[in-house]
Amino acid sequence: MIDATAIIMTKNEEKNIVDCLLSMKDFAKRCVVIDCGSTDRTVELARENGADVYFHEFEYYAKQFNWGIDNCDIDTEWIIRLDADERFPKELNAEIEGLIEKHKDEEMNGITIEANFFFLGRCMKHGLRNKRKMMMFKRSCGRIEDRRRDAHSVISEGFSVSTKHKFLHYDFKDLDSYIKRYNWYATREMQDYIDFTRGASTDINTDEAILKQRKKKFGFYYKCPRYLRAWAWFLYNYIFRGGFLDGKEGLVFCFLECYWYRFLVDAKIYEYEKNGGGEFEKLKAID
Repeated sequence: MIDATAIIMTKNEEKNIVDCLLSMKDFAKRCVVIDCGSTDRTVELARENGADVYFHEFEYYAKQFNWGIDNCDIDTEWIIRLDADERFPKELNAEIEGLIEKHKDEEMNGITIEANFFFLGRCMKHGLRNKRKMMMFKRSCGRIEDRRRDAHSVISEGFSVSTKHKFLHYDFKDLDSYIKRYNWYATREMQDYIDFTRGASTDINTDEAILKQRKKKFGFYYKCPRYLRAWAWFLYNYIFRGGFLDGKEGLVFCFLECYWYRFLVDAKIYEYEKNGGGEFEKLKAID
């Protein structure tokens, strides 16, 4: 067991929360669930499985997570950033324990992990598959950057390392839930893009591959013609990166993730500009 607290944010996650918490058993010293108004058995199940549950009104992910760091009496050396639909396999836990021991006398302050990403029950092995994030950082120098969408973990000093083993990400309930969630995400993405055009910085101290990916998005993708860039991103991932090799699930995933979602972001940018800009409305958590 490592000296770590897993922070998990929830709303109506009774389907996922038990398996998520079980993956932390005998690995993380403590689990904290920050709920924002579940109407199912999420809170009950979290408490039954040993988590400390807090309630806080949701505005956006980074703000909610950082509230947890500051208000949930966390005193462990490490913080684990975990979603309810994510799992740490035992081999990953063992590798992390080894990395912490190996670098205990160095300024290793972050650990980045790549996902085995499941969609419609199938693991995506091609196309847009290499989703990764710094999932662990030291409490003394780590937070989530204050962005409405695509918020990464940041460390104020030291370096991060990457694991060889992957975490499991079951980022799918059904298509209705997916579309509702990604419509909500698109609004957040639009807001981040507008902030970028107003001069917001995109530089962060995080995993180098993550930073490189962000620089490509803001330094290249958003400079390409609006709407056409969504088609190009779909074709690149589905054809040239082999998304078609993931079968029907790969087609649905690439079309929704790379074309539909990105086209929707562009449409919301256009709508915002056409309506004259102004202040962003606050978005409540997804039901």
